[in-house]
Amino acid sequence: MKKLNRTVITMVSLLIAIIVLLPFVLVVLNSAKSSAEIVTSPVAFPSDFSQLFTNFSSVIKNQNFNYWTSFLTSFLVTSISLVLLIIFSSMAAWVLCRNKTKWSSIIFLGFIAAMTIPFQVVMLPMLSSYRAIQDFTGIKFLQSIGGLVFAYLGFGGSMSIFVLHGFVKGIPLELEEAAAIDGCSKEGTFFRIIFPLLRPVHVTLLILNGIWIWNDYLLPSLMLGLSGNIKTLPVAVTSFVGSFVKQWDLILSAAFLAMIPIIILFIFAQKQIIKGMVEGAIK
Repeated sequence: MKKLNRTVITMVSLLIAIIVLLPFVLVVLNSAKSSAEIVTSPVAFPSDFSQLFTNFSSVIKNQNFNYWTSFLTSFLVTSISLVLLIIFSSMAAWVLCRNKTKWSSIIFLGFIAAMTIPFQVVMLPMLSSYRAIQDFTGIKFLQSIGGLVFAYLGFGGSMSIFVLHGFVKGIPLELEEAAAIDGCSKEGTFFRIIFPLLRPVHVTLLILNGIWIWNDYLLPSLMLGLSGNIKTLPVAVTSFVGSFVKQWDLILSAAFLAMIPIIILFIFAQKQIIKGMVEGAIK
């Protein structure tokens, strides 16, 4: 009976893996084909894998895609958002965890409640509010990297604070008391003692939030626009699809180019993700 259960679990796992990986495999295979070959045999192996580099070169050189400009925009938005998310979320989680008051509990519950609100519910009010603030203050929120980063801080802060809050609970309070006895300030205690101890969960949050921000399409398309000068890679790929509707070789090559950086990051950092989750479960 145990062998039968194990076999069934293995077969179901393989089926799920095939379903999840099939779109990615098709993108990779068809990126190494010509447009005619894709239409003729979309699920077959390419006859010449060197076509992949030819397609990559055509995509990168194409002025409608602007790969390196879009790559730099995605890199700036992702890196700045992650750094600010880690710093501010760590501060908020530490303060909410150590200051046990009625208001701290209400604020923490507010962050948890915010995680349940779908983005589609708030996207139009958010755009209206940003436009009103922009008109009143003159600070550019729409069609700017700063405004997009600010939005990611809001949407990513709740989950990050929730995860970090559980890790802070596992840090002995005696460490902070010893630092206070030695004359360390609150800021020094946080940055010298608490912040380094949160490194495992920081890595996990960096990777999970990084994958989300890098691959996100809806928020950048709303805030930056599909026809604006500033575009992240997912938005640029969509514009490229609109420009070359029938050239599937270039469309799929552009999608593959957009995936490569985050795939490399995940391959090198997957052990850190598992380590951070395991340590969080133990705490």
